[in-house]
Amino acid sequence: MRSPVEERWVRRFRDDGACTTKLVCFPHAGGWASAYRTWPAGLPSDVGVLAVRYPGREDRLNDPFPSGLETLADDVADALGGLTRHRLVLFGHSMGASVAHEVALRLQERGCPPAALCVSGRRPPHLLDRRTRFDTDEEYIAEVVRFDETRAAVFADPGLREVVLPAVRADYRLVYEYPGGPRPPLRCPVYGYTGDEDSEVTPEQMRGWADTTRGAFRLRVLPGGHFYLRPEEAALLADLGGVLDGLAQRTEPAF
Repeated sequence: MRSPVEERWVRRFRDDGACTTKLVCFPHAGGWASAYRTWPAGLPSDVGVLAVRYPGREDRLNDPFPSGLETLADDVADALGGLTRHRLVLFGHSMGASVAHEVALRLQERGCPPAALCVSGRRPPHLLDRRTRFDTDEEYIAEVVRFDETRAAVFADPGLREVVLPAVRADYRLVYEYPGGPRPPLRCPVYGYTGDEDSEVTPEQMRGWADTTRGAFRLRVLPGGHFYLRPEEAALLADLGGVLDGLAQRTEPAF
């Protein structure tokens, strides 16, 4: 039986009795769980596709924002407790990669580590630098649109802008205040993904995720910028499908 806490934090796009692997996805800063709504179509039918519902947006619009990224990770780890009896794989993009990593560490500390951590478009904690702090809404908007021009239309609508901006402000504060630094090594494999033109992280910096685990590490570089995962969704999900199949077979996939 699913707990109320799990239901509040986890949105299910596919999760039936045939789903022997649960892929839990973590949105980017200012992002929503619905960013992953199309993923079931590109992944094997035995993979459940779930996404974390961050507070302060979508159907949690009135819930308070977390006080810090590590506090957010504490809450998510608590919410995922009932899912750890399954093969659990975490995927996070941008800020979501840091949250997923912190959640993986907490699950490992509790004796139920994920089967794998997949990180996308984000430097590892020991290579992070302090981001610029923004003072005005216009600066936040310019930063978001710099990475994702499709969001310009959202901010041009006064009603949508009022709904979206609070989450953007709160998430960028989490990113700015997250200290990063060395973390205990994971015991699960880590898979990295990035765009070859991402201005936020280079492929070499992404390879630094190898230092976060005692397990295997592998990096896949796809065409595109920070949000490469939208135009390259089919290629990304094909690769993830191979990773998940390899985990299900208890062997590393061949690439």
